[in-house]
Amino acid sequence: MLLACFYSARLGTVPLQTSSARWYCSSAIGSVVESLTSVRARLADAAVALPPRLVAVSKTKPVEALLEAYEGGHRDFGENYVQELISKAPQMPADCRWRFIGNLQSNKAKALVHGVPNLQCVETVDSAKLADRLQKAVAELEVPREKPLDIFLQVDTSPWEGTKSGVLPEEALPLARHIVHKCPLLRLAGLMTIGAAGDERCFEALRMCRSHVELSTGMSGLELSMGMSGDFEAATRAGSTSVRVGSSIFGAREYPAKPNP
Repeated sequence: MLLACFYSARLGTVPLQTSSARWYCSSAIGSVVESLTSVRARLADAAVALPPRLVAVSKTKPVEALLEAYEGGHRDFGENYVQELISKAPQMPADCRWRFIGNLQSNKAKALVHGVPNLQCVETVDSAKLADRLQKAVAELEVPREKPLDIFLQVDTSPWEGTKSGVLPEEALPLARHIVHKCPLLRLAGLMTIGAAGDERCFEALRMCRSHVELSTGMSGLELSMGMSGDFEAATRAGSTSVRVGSSIFGAREYPAKPNP
């Protein structure tokens, strides 16, 4: 059905001898495209108007799985870890639209921006320091970007949990103003949240935060990135314009087994 298992081998970029690649090629052919089709249909059913952007999150999954999604027509991919994204991006076609959706330390901003030329967006900006580092990294590129790097503010809409990154809703406006006025090579494109599992009040909190930022800055059209595998339909009904879906497309994540003590 697909050539994903052989595409990267022909390019000499992915050794198919790895255990993850052998598992994928032998037992997962077609499953990613089928899952993508199912998720897209569910998004269409949940959407009031146009379905949101579907960001396929491939954390810990082999490049072969991404290539199958690509061959199925998908182009928007998300990664949580800087090094994993820097490693995967060169092995994928250049028209992929990469979105970084994990916690980003400011000292890794340059590595991310310089290591992924087709980086579309950083969705997890939660401080002026990080925004400044991204601005500096873009400014230092040898080949300038054709357009500014899109930025989403990460907002902590469930602070009572004490486990999520992001600015508090009342802190979003000062950070938005900093990016707009101090970071000309960045474009404030939206707001993002993870939120508490099953608590749809977090979606409403992000919508209200966006309204406050737009009203106070005169901006319009800011996106809302909210919703993951467990709640992307609810998030879509709540007005999300971008959902981040991993396990519903690629299956459960796989982590290396920890050695016995």
